[in-house]
This record gives sequence, structure tokens and C-alpha cells, in this order.
Amino acid sequence: MTRARQDRLLTLLVRDGDWITAATLADALGVTPRSVRSYVTAVNSRVPGTPAIESGPQGYRAGPSAAAAARATSDAGTPRDRLHTLVRALLDEPGGIDVYEAAERLHVSDATLEADLSRVRGLLSGTELALERSASRARLRGTELAQRRLLSRLAHDEVDAGSFDLEAMRRTLGADSLGARAFGPFKAELAAELGRLGYFVNEYSIADVVMHIAIAADRVDQGRPLEGVDGPASAATDDVGGIIDRLVQERLGVRLGAGDLRHLATLVLTRVVAPSATEPARPSPETEQAVREAVAAAASEFLVDIEDDGFILRLALHVDNLQRRARERAWSRNPLTRSLKSTYPMLFEVAVFITTRLQERFGTAIVDEVADDEIAYVAMHVGEQLERRRSGSQLLTATIVCPGYYELSSLLRSSVDRSLGRAIEVVAVETRGDPDWAAIDTDLVLTTIDPVTPSERIVRVQPFLTDADIEHVQAAAGRLRRARRLARLRSELERYVDASAFVRGLEPVGEAEIIRMLGAPLVAQGVIDEDYITRTIEREELSSTAFTDALAVPHALSMTATRTAIAVGIADPSIPWGDGRVQVVAMVAFSEADREAFQTVFEPFVEVFSERESVQRVVRAGTDFTSFLDELVAVIDG
Repeated sequence: MTRARQDRLLTLLVRDGDWITAATLADALGVTPRSVRSYVTAVNSRVPGTPAIESGPQGYRAGPSAAAAARATSDAGTPRDRLHTLVRALLDEPGGIDVYEAAERLHVSDATLEADLSRVRGLLSGTELALERSASRARLRGTELAQRRLLSRLAHDEVDAGSFDLEAMRRTLGADSLGARAFGPFKAELAAELGRLGYFVNEYSIADVVMHIAIAADRVDQGRPLEGVDGPASAATDDVGGIIDRLVQERLGVRLGAGDLRHLATLVLTRVVAPSATEPARPSPETEQAVREAVAAAASEFLVDIEDDGFILRLALHVDNLQRRARERAWSRNPLTRSLKSTYPMLFEVAVFITTRLQERFGTAIVDEVADDEIAYVAMHVGEQLERRRSGSQLLTATIVCPGYYELSSLLRSSVDRSLGRAIEVVAVETRGDPDWAAIDTDLVLTTIDPVTPSERIVRVQPFLTDADIEHVQAAAGRLRRARRLARLRSELERYVDASAFVRGLEPVGEAEIIRMLGAPLVAQGVIDEDYITRTIEREELSSTAFTDALAVPHALSMTATRTAIAVGIADPSIPWGDGRVQVVAMVAFSEADREAFQTVFEPFVEVFSERESVQRVVRAGTDFTSFLDELVAVIDG
């Protein structure tokens, strides 16, 4: 547990990239600041020389050696290292391993190794593999395909956010393994060859595909090919299989059999590439109809403009591939999952809704141990469509104040349009030297002269727009948009946050129990019923609602509350939730009448708690409901 917390500490610092106080880190890890200091010392001891974690008056931040420290292990190995080493040994030896010899190699006691074998059994749950034990020998029993899937899972466990690289491959298969050589030029050549066939390569997943090819090459080299030919043949699988066959022979010196080539070609076609625009494909009619219905329901439920034939076609093609991946149990990892979920919680929620409707329609186990990655791809489709539909009315308006000198004001306006046209729309130009500042009613004012009274919406710029001017205007626009996003939340907080449903001192009793605890006062008031609590727990099981490192927002997918209400629980120190830890749990119940509140309240609420300092202020001050609400309003007001 200590090493795991050290690793999480390092992950938090690397991901944040800035200074974080010991108290904040302690809250995130569920330990004391003193423990944080000891973890920092331990992490820095992994790599001699330059520190992996730097310390200073502002706290701690990731140092130059952070990446090296994340890869380093102690001589005895960590529990996770031992687990992975043990599984690799079991995968490499068809006849099994001697557990006592394994304990000696790993420099651990026999009892420790027995405990590790119990953890192996837990890892094998749902993998179609079983760990068999006969006296001192232990062996894996299961199909070759199931064993390769386990290798893939180990590889992804080597990295934090589901992305994949050469180092993870080396740690999974071994630094000198044949398959580890499949990265680098091999990856680029595969992408180029697929491009020549008219396919668009999905860069987010290409590394996953190369990983499967690397595992296949390594296993075939050990005399462990896939037996038989899986799935129907097609011109596409033959073409892609031919590319893989040639590259693997040329670069790795291995000849893959028909079973391996068919399996890998199927993975490529369903996980990495999509037909190019020059040869448009059609999804299956059943999938297209199901996606159309799910999109229509989501558009109505969340009031989002996503009903478009082009969008439905693109998403249906993706869902066709998703169903094939579900059958193969070869999920596609998404390196943007964490940032999408925390930055665009509403998009992610729309994607969860659509994915759930499709799962109900097809009965496919789409939601699995990597569900968030697959849901994130659906969220990317939704976000792309909303970006396409974003209208000019969403732009901020601006007035340029630039006293006339020949065409100076026209040149400035052209520069603003060219550099900031996607953020603001210039609707007026004032060329007088003494403008009526009070009469200017646009969102922003860009002026080359000093205003009578400074204002947040007035930005001083040079007559010839500079890079610094552009940054200042963008910053002012960002502040204004944020203020507007939070304005509705602030005005309605007292109406939504329920004083009788405020709990200070949440204990780590599990997500379901906390949801029941927070939901009980709302049930007592008739805001929701027991069925709503059940559906909230079901939604939590689909995908964790811990949208930030500090906040979880459990809720049901349907808006059936009699009125919109928020029950809040504070945990100090933090408690486990999903794969992380949180300090604030806000159970939200939305009503049909307040459907618009999902956009105006849900996402801004998450935004407030995405800022670490704001979280600490609210948690520390929120000793009771009144002080919690006062501090939350103060944070929103900035």
C-alpha cells in the first residue's frame, strides 16, 4: 500500500505539473502531511542524482527525474512488480512454475509468494483463465487468445492513463523480447501502409494495435501460435493481413500463421482505422437505427443539438467497430479519457447515456473494466458534433476603441478578426478620442487608449496587435465566459443545495452506502424515491462519477426528481471513490422541469471543484451547511 501511494503521489505531481502543498497531497492520498514527506524521500531514493520530486516553500512538484522514478523498482520488487513478474512466468511456461523456486528468484518468503498467487487468481477473474495448483507447481490453464489478452492487460497496467509506449512493452514482454522491437519504425511503416490502402489511421489507438502485433510475434516465436482461423474472410482482412505478414517477416523475422493474421487484421480494422472519405462505408442498418434512437433520446434528455445525419453515420460506424471489439474483448484505450472526463463532464455524461441505451439495445458488454476509455471515444464524437454546431451567437461581442489616424482602426480590426475571430466578434469601432464609455454595451472593449475607469471587460491593446495583446484578450474572454457559466449556479445554489441533506465527516464505507446515506433525506422529503437511489447506484457502477480528483457527483441517468436538489457530503480526510479519492460527494437529483439546469448547474459545479485551492477552502471552511454554502459562494465570486 505504501509503494502504491508513493506511485500515486508521483502521478499526481506529474499530471498537475505545478506546485502542490503537502496538505493538499495528503488529502488526495488519504494520509497525513508527515507521510507525504516520507513518500517524497522514498521516491527520490529510487533515482540517484537529480530529484524526482522537488520541494520548496510552495510545496512539491515533479522534478526532471520523475519519469525515471516512475519506472524504477526496488531490489525486492513491489507487490505489483512481483504480480506482473509471476504472471509473465506463468504465461511463458506451459508446464507451470515451481512456487518455491519462484519465491527464491523474487527474494520473498514462501508465504508472500502464496499471497501473490491469491492475487493472481483475482487478476484472472473474468479472463477465461484459471490458476491450477499441484503440489509445488502452479500453471495457467486457458486458451492462447485468453493468455494474450492477459498480456495486453499487464501492458496497460504498466502505464497510468491507458496510453502505451515502448517502455511499457519492454516491461511487459522483457527488454530483449522479439515483440518489443515492433515499436518505432514498425509503427510508422504500418500506419503508412494502411494509409496507402485508403484508410485513415486513428493515432490514439495505433500503439495498441502494434502492442497486439508485438505480443503475437513474441508468442509465435515461442511456439505459441493461434490455432485455427477466427472470423470470416474478406478483401479488407486479406489486404491488412498481408501488410502485417510482410512487415513482421521483414522487421522481426517471424512468420505468422493464418489464425494470427486473421485475428490481427480484424483488430486493426475494428480498433484503429476507418474507411477514408473517398470510399464512404455504411454501418449496419440495425446499428444505424439504434444509434439514431439513442442520439434522439440524448438530445431530448440533455437539450443538446446532436441530431444530424452525418454525425449519426460516423457514430454508427464507430459503434459497429465497438461491437466487434466487445466480441473480441479487445478494448481500445484512450489517452484523453481523464482530461475529457474532468474538463467536459457533460459531454461524458451524454456519452454514458448513449452507450447505455446501445447496451440495452444490443445486450453487448460494452461497459467493462476499460469502459471509460470506450465511453470517451463516444464523448469525442459528441464533442466534435457540438463544435460543428456552435453558432456565431456564442461568440463574445467586442467594441474596438481606436482614435482615427488614416486607416489605423481598420488595420486593428482586421488583426483582431484574423487572430481572435473564433473567440470574439467585433460589432463596433469607435474612433473618437473621448468615447462615451458608459454607452458601450458589448461584452468586451479593446482599446488603444486608457479608459476613464478600468474594468475587467476593458482590455488595453496596442494599435498594432501583439502576441501579448492576443493573450490578454483571450484571458479576459476566458474570465468573462467563466463568470457567466458560474452566474446561474451562484444564483440558484441556495435553491438546489439542501440543508437537511448536508453531511460532514463521510466515512469510507463504499460508494453505494454513501449514495444511500445522501439520498435518504431527499427520499424523506419526497424529492426522489428508493428507485432513484437504485438507479444512481447503477449509474455509478457504469462509470465512476468522480469527475475530478476531489469531487464525485453521483446521479441517475433519468431526470425524475420532483424538484432539483443537491445533497452534499464532506470527507476530511479524503475517501476512496472509483479508482481515486474524493473529498466532496454531491448527489444530484434533477427534475424534468429543470432539464436546462443539467447544463447550467452540473458542469459549472464540477468546474468549481476542479481547482485544488477552491476544494481546500470549501472543505476546511465547510464545518456546517451555512459555512459550506457561504464559502462555496465566495469561491464562485473569485
